[in-house]
Parts: sequence; C-alpha cells; structure tokens
Amino acid sequence: MRVLIVAAFVALASPASADVASYYGFESGKKTANGERFNPLGMTAAHRTLPFGTRLRVTYRGQSVVVRVNDRGPFIKGRTIDLSLGAARAIGLTSAGVGHVTIERVD
Repeated sequence: MRVLIVAAFVALASPASADVASYYGFESGKKTANGERFNPLGMTAAHRTLPFGTRLRVTYRGQSVVVRVNDRGPFIKGRTIDLSLGAARAIGLTSAGVGHVTIERVD
C-alpha cells in the first residue's frame, strides 16, 4: 500500500502528467468524500489518492482550469480524475464526456 501512495505523489511531482478525465454533475447536493455538499458548477474534482484540498491545473485541448480535490474517484479503469460539470464545461470536455488531459499540481 505504501508504494502505491508514493507512486501517486511522484507521478504528480513531475511538471505534468498525461491522464484520462471524465466528469460528473448529476449528484447535486449529495455529500462528497470530504463531507462538503457537491456543487456541480463548482471547480472541483475527484481523485483516488491525492489529499483533499490539493489544487490541480487540468488542461484539455489548450483550455485549462484549476480545480480542488474534494471527492474520491473515478472508479472506472483507465480514468485518473473526475471533474465537476462546471470544471468540465470550462475546458470543453462535456461534449466528449471523456478525454486526454494533462494534470499539474498547483502550489
């Protein structure tokens, strides 16, 4: 288990990583994994291992958005991050639903 957690942090310690993103937004008002209410129009994301509160710059086809990790997921093999509907709209990911993105940690 320790090796997996370290590997996740090492992957995002590099300047950027190429990953697959999807989005979710139909769970409005339900609690996220960190206990806050989900706002589909907020600039938030779900990630399996990064600490809550981690800020990430997600870029899709030249459009970027900064999101805050407040939930866990995605739970579909091959996907790295789930964006809120608002974040996905901001970078044009909603029409595709799933896309290749770059993720950078923002300090």
